[in-house]
Amino acid sequence: MQQIKTLDALVAHVKATGTRKKIAVAYAQDANTIGAIGRAVAEGLVEAVMVGDRAEIIAQAQLQGVDASSFEIVHIPDEVASTAEAVRMVKQDEADILMKGLVGTDKFLRAVLNKEKGLLPPKAVMSYVCAIEVPKYHKLLFVTDTAVLPYPDLKQKLAMIDYSVKMARRFGIEKPKVALLGASEKMSSGFHYAQDYAVICKMADRGQIKDCIIDGPLDLFLACDKASVEIKGVKTPIDGDADVLVFPSLEACNTFYKGLMLFGGGELGGLIQGTTKPVVVMSRSESPASKYYCIALSCLMA
Repeated sequence: MQQIKTLDALVAHVKATGTRKKIAVAYAQDANTIGAIGRAVAEGLVEAVMVGDRAEIIAQAQLQGVDASSFEIVHIPDEVASTAEAVRMVKQDEADILMKGLVGTDKFLRAVLNKEKGLLPPKAVMSYVCAIEVPKYHKLLFVTDTAVLPYPDLKQKLAMIDYSVKMARRFGIEKPKVALLGASEKMSSGFHYAQDYAVICKMADRGQIKDCIIDGPLDLFLACDKASVEIKGVKTPIDGDADVLVFPSLEACNTFYKGLMLFGGGELGGLIQGTTKPVVVMSRSESPASKYYCIALSCLMA
């Protein structure tokens, strides 16, 4: 397939498949979520089941100019109970995608992580990957982990790489270039991530990590700017053309992506990874467009 290089191209690709996925929204009476869902339903991306307070969902839909009759409403006004029902629907294949509505993130993730009724397999690593579009980069950047793992250990970093590569390949990137990011390209025991990065690169050299090209540590310039590679004279197979950026901590990654959104004109589509079905969790400050792109991404990955 032709590589998908923009989020609008992602939407066009999903539409072209002609397949509509079903999305269950937990505690769905959230205005921004309803706006994004309404658009996705109207444009033929999804069918939606809104679980929550029926009167509130209808009222918020009216405020957003969304026809509430375009989706199914399951009346469960309690926050925890509505979330549990949305998770159950996805777990039992009554829906393909789970999305957070007005429910608090802690309560939402508690339901997702429930050992008996949740969506995370035993011993699986839960992480977050997002595809970010910024005007100054020539293609999408897949960035991890923006939301879940504070200081990922080696096992978690390997899972982050695996999830990101699989997502990038769904965008038509046959062999994604994965940059392991740090403050410098120089190896130093003073950086907490240095040993893990060395192990990961050696695993890649020996074919234990497949379907991608990995190098690190690299700073952001070496990962994403060809001119900087020439100026610094550093030989790296990433060559300033990274597809995937793996950050050493949530603090670094979260600040990076929010900076792109706030100051760089960025938009994104992102998903929880490691679960048996796609899970959409959005910050309240994300734009309506990013919420819509998250839904499109979930359809691609479902």
